Amino acid sequence: MTPLQIISSLRTLLSIRQPVFIWGAPGVGKSQVVAETAHSMGYALKDIRAILLDPVDLRGIPRITPQGGTQWCPPSFLPGPGDAGQGILFLDELNAAPPLVQAACYQLILDRRIGEYELPAGWVVVAAGNRESDRAVTHRMPTALSNRMVHLEFETCLDDWLRWAVGAGIRAEVRAFLQFRPSLLHDFDPRSASRAFASPRSWSFVSSMLDADPAGDVEYDLFRGAVGDGAAAEFMGFLQVWRSLPSVDGILAAPLEAAVPSEPAALYAVSEALAARASWSNMPSVAAYMERLPVEFGVLCMRQAVCRERSLVESPAFAAWAQNHADVLV
Repeated sequence: MTPLQIISSLRTLLSIRQPVFIWGAPGVGKSQVVAETAHSMGYALKDIRAILLDPVDLRGIPRITPQGGTQWCPPSFLPGPGDAGQGILFLDELNAAPPLVQAACYQLILDRRIGEYELPAGWVVVAAGNRESDRAVTHRMPTALSNRMVHLEFETCLDDWLRWAVGAGIRAEVRAFLQFRPSLLHDFDPRSASRAFASPRSWSFVSSMLDADPAGDVEYDLFRGAVGDGAAAEFMGFLQVWRSLPSVDGILAAPLEAAVPSEPAALYAVSEALAARASWSNMPSVAAYMERLPVEFGVLCMRQAVCRERSLVESPAFAAWAQNHADVLV
């Protein structure tokens, strides 16, 4: 399922308080999708790394009551009386936790209680973890626990990632490169001995590195440390194209005279660069230049610009461009 399909499914399952487990390869954004869903629905979120728990942690510790009996004090990381309303108790890396910890979750997931502790009425348990085939740290999930949840398979999707990336401030050159080489959004081979590999998570690292303006002689080593040798080499080649593009200011000032690239990598790069700068005031120039590019790159640029700033669809220049290309926008 794509990230948007996962979010849609979570909305349905949360509405009926159905526990759910999200399976996916390392770095695809499982935790991010849960956090985004919680935020969009106005749910509180408690994120617990199950792998860090001991079996007794979920129940808490006992204390002696004034009557001489024993009462269990639940841990503060579980939703308590002060957590009224709706929320998600997110058990991340649940299947990486030892079997005894997973067993301790049985009652919490199915019966919404552990001993004397009871999960508040508006809260739902969501869990996530890597697949056994990913060679990550995992323990086989007991069938008794598995049968207590709905299971969703998370797959990467470039379009969904791009929608997220625009709002998250991912660098335009990273977005443009992955549109040029979409297979490198998530290039994970569990049989590979490489310590670094391309994933949505590691491309966000690359974006942050570019924000820090690294020295030219260490750029490649930094990138390969995040996304691996092959992806880093291709990205460095793309960066050379990106940095040799016609000036965006020059294109906006003279859209009918500015040079038009011929190489696909350069076309992706200039389309993304213009999309990042598009505004209501310069949309006539953006539209005029896009008319000189192959239509698929015009669509790419306009789609990214509107994704970043929705009000651009109301500009006369965008409306005229869309009317001219209605056949490819249907």
